[in-house]
Amino acid sequence: MSDSPIQYQLDGSIAILRFDDGKANTFSPDSLAALNAALDRAEKDEARCILWSGRPGRFSAGFDLSFMREPGRALLELVASGARMALRVHDSAIPVVLAVTGHALAMGAITLMAADRRIGVEGNFKIGLNEVAIGMTLPDFGIEFARARLALPHQSRSVVNAEIYDPVGAVEAGYLDRVVAAEDLEAVALAEAQAMAALDPTAFAATKKALRGEASERILAAIERIGV
Repeated sequence: MSDSPIQYQLDGSIAILRFDDGKANTFSPDSLAALNAALDRAEKDEARCILWSGRPGRFSAGFDLSFMREPGRALLELVASGARMALRVHDSAIPVVLAVTGHALAMGAITLMAADRRIGVEGNFKIGLNEVAIGMTLPDFGIEFARARLALPHQSRSVVNAEIYDPVGAVEAGYLDRVVAAEDLEAVALAEAQAMAALDPTAFAATKKALRGEASERILAAIERIGV
């Protein structure tokens, strides 16, 4: 494994991103820079779909807690950077498929809400917005993602009550689209990416923008209120 937490591979028209920091796959300044560089590369390669997977058992535990414990500009910059990355995925003209390899909490769960297709894995994994449970207020941009992508009966349960779901429950809530056995995840996610890559790119981009435009404006306004 290289020093970068993001491994990039172009497989035909599919850009494959593997996020593996050897730990909990947290979003830090370094990992977010690497993710954005990989997204830039996918655009340069004219990929027809992006397939993003985590490490076994962990998709992402959210922001790096070493920054979250130190209030100040560095924290605000990290939160804003993560929010912009999620909005980039949400608005991407290239379809984004996630192979959700395990736990996805906090900013990890927000990333799930940003993507076009989310394939989870069976198992005793935790998915959701745990901020309130650990004494944090969910940022406004996270609330806007929840409004846009979670099923209405689960919005308050997820945002205010910090309810955490297993993968099957996460499908009902709206974090995931389907759940498969661990041994099938890679093949199923790749098949989903190939199906998305076969869509007409111009029609996909225009239709997605029409559907998500209002939510994108609310999310962007929330990010701008962070103030960095």
